Amino acid sequence: MSRELFSERKNEHLDIVLDPRRACTKVEAGFAALTFEHCALPELRLDDIDIRSSLCGRTLMAPMLISSMTGGAARATQINRNLAEAAEALGIALAVGSQRIALETGADQGLTRQLRQLAPSIPLLANFGAAQLVAGYGLDEAQRAVDMIEADALIIHFNPLQEAVQKGGDRDWRGVLDAIEVLASRLPVPLVVKEVGAGISASVARRLLDAGASVIDVAGAGGTSWAAVEAERAADSSQRAVAQAFAGWGIPTAQAIAEVRRACPDAQLIASGGIRDGIDAAKAIRLGADLVGQAAGVLDAALIGPDAVIEHFQVLIQQLRIACFCTGSADLSALTRAPLLPAFDPFTV
Repeated sequence: MSRELFSERKNEHLDIVLDPRRACTKVEAGFAALTFEHCALPELRLDDIDIRSSLCGRTLMAPMLISSMTGGAARATQINRNLAEAAEALGIALAVGSQRIALETGADQGLTRQLRQLAPSIPLLANFGAAQLVAGYGLDEAQRAVDMIEADALIIHFNPLQEAVQKGGDRDWRGVLDAIEVLASRLPVPLVVKEVGAGISASVARRLLDAGASVIDVAGAGGTSWAAVEAERAADSSQRAVAQAFAGWGIPTAQAIAEVRRACPDAQLIASGGIRDGIDAAKAIRLGADLVGQAAGVLDAALIGPDAVIEHFQVLIQQLRIACFCTGSADLSALTRAPLLPAFDPFTV
């Protein structure tokens, strides 16, 4: 695909995601069904609550990741700079969008070592798609992606549904797991594997970890639906109908977290997909996530500037801290044990 066509596609993706009515999933993330038991006697000082976490050997001031979102769009240069400055100020992790266009055309779209200069102390994650691993990508491309931004890890994103409903998508996924295993054994930085909004099941997570992946981002259903996005881009009514039918496809994020945690008790898990506020973040951590990621929710702020991104995440962080306070959780470890209310049936009282 030419640089121009790839950039045009990514610009269309960005425009559609900015309008949640056009990228709306038909699946609930599952967090609304959960309610924490309120602790009226927390015996804590709010400002002393410890919400620090870590990723790739670096300390995070809050368990949050700015998830991949920008891809190859030309305006991504400024977006990436805004996000890098904000992530550094906040002490949270940053994952860049797909580096495929930069690797194949040389158009870096702001995905350069300047990001590391803007964000010297935080985890910075490189990124390209799993489908590329069976279309010629290997250790060389992976190392170039990492070196391009001096990344601490490489995300391999999985988007089979999007590729299946997208015109000209990558439909041959044979050999991806073997390629992951080879790459994980040779790449000097950790591999992070993530879906893009349809979720990773417990069995697939286990296979990926056994193949050498270090971190799982379940990226479940409940946020942006890339099937809905591709339906909006469809060139004709037939293609649109095929894609739109899958706007309700996927494993809800809350379910994916809980099931992957049970199957993979020692894995580092990231929860993304429909994380709308700090209370959702707290619920994700309670279910077993180590970190939470957000992409579309911060995109508007990313277009404005780093201060807007900082303000956005400061709200989420304060919400998370208060959720800890009101469950009597002094830190994130305690939050994983915070009681949840059972379903209430007034006729059994």
